[in-house]
Amino acid sequence: MRISSRAIIVEDGKLLAMFRRKIKNGEVKEYFAIPGGGLESGETLEQNVVRELKEEMNVDIKILGYLGSRNNEEHYFHAEIVSGEVKLSGEELDRMTPENYYEPMWLDVAELDPSKINGIDIIQKAIKKEYVLLDEENQK
Repeated sequence: MRISSRAIIVEDGKLLAMFRRKIKNGEVKEYFAIPGGGLESGETLEQNVVRELKEEMNVDIKILGYLGSRNNEEHYFHAEIVSGEVKLSGEELDRMTPENYYEPMWLDVAELDPSKINGIDIIQKAIKKEYVLLDEENQK
């Protein structure tokens, strides 16, 4: 799996997420993803998540804290939007079709469904501002 960085952004009790619908061979899969994406050569994890949110959702973010990782591959940051209007942009907009659908959405944190979004434990850490240190090994 490719190393990625993701941003957990919560405003007024709502989580910014990317709604995804994939249709393949007649099978429909719908879920929500925490926005972010793959690390590019030469980027730090922080630079990666800032770039990904600008590309995917047209927003500039400020990182508030590091929340940890899953399998040292998916890294999560608590962030806030500092400028821009949330709207689909970048590769996601270019790749969107009825069979491969993307839509940024604000979800009520109190109603998150663990079967539809991964990382509820990390989302709760963001809400509580339970940050951890990003060790030097992860900065390479």
